[in-house]
Amino acid sequence: MDGKVKGPGTRSKGQDRTVLVTGFDPFGGESINPSWQVCERLPKTIGGARVVTARIPCEFRHAMDAVAQAVDREQPSLVICLGQAGGRAHLCVERVAINVDDARMGDNAGKSPIDEAIVKGGPAAYFSTLPIKAMVKAMREAGVPASISNSAGTFVCNHVMYGVLHYVDSRFRGNDTIRAGFIHVPYSEEQVLDKPAIAGMSVATMAKGVEVGIAAALRTATDLKVSEGALD
Repeated sequence: MDGKVKGPGTRSKGQDRTVLVTGFDPFGGESINPSWQVCERLPKTIGGARVVTARIPCEFRHAMDAVAQAVDREQPSLVICLGQAGGRAHLCVERVAINVDDARMGDNAGKSPIDEAIVKGGPAAYFSTLPIKAMVKAMREAGVPASISNSAGTFVCNHVMYGVLHYVDSRFRGNDTIRAGFIHVPYSEEQVLDKPAIAGMSVATMAKGVEVGIAAALRTATDLKVSEGALD
């Protein structure tokens, strides 16, 4: 690998109608994690595709190992990893993951890497291979606040997004039927009861947004060509 940014594709053949959705354990002192609560609410089928879920640890390395094992086991056509981003007000469909771990706090194993490559010698970044703009459009049309995010951070969420895209690119090179990406969800309403002025969203609304986003991804081969850029 040469350290260049891998560009977004239009990969969607959908031969294997299985969707893998992952959510995290609670972290940062929280007793729940809405990313996993959303997984628990998803139907068993969406758009004719089987939906399987996996709960993964909020730990560098171990989280990616768990996702890789689930990918090998399920051989999905879509991999959508969910994670909590407390303070955000929308469902945020991530555009890109970067090849760095830089933690401001410890993960659930107490690890806090600083300026470490996720994959030594790997590309500087990977773009999501999901139709992110079509997914956001579908979420909004369903009445769910949603937007595209241009930063997945540098904590375990970014680690997992980069890791799964790298794993699919390396392990299944030439197989363009597996698309993957990441969605950040806000705090749940329950989590913000003692957090004044911090945004929250009901888990039911989050689950509705993720469900319609998955349906849009399944039916969209080439993403929409519409502006969703940011000025900052």
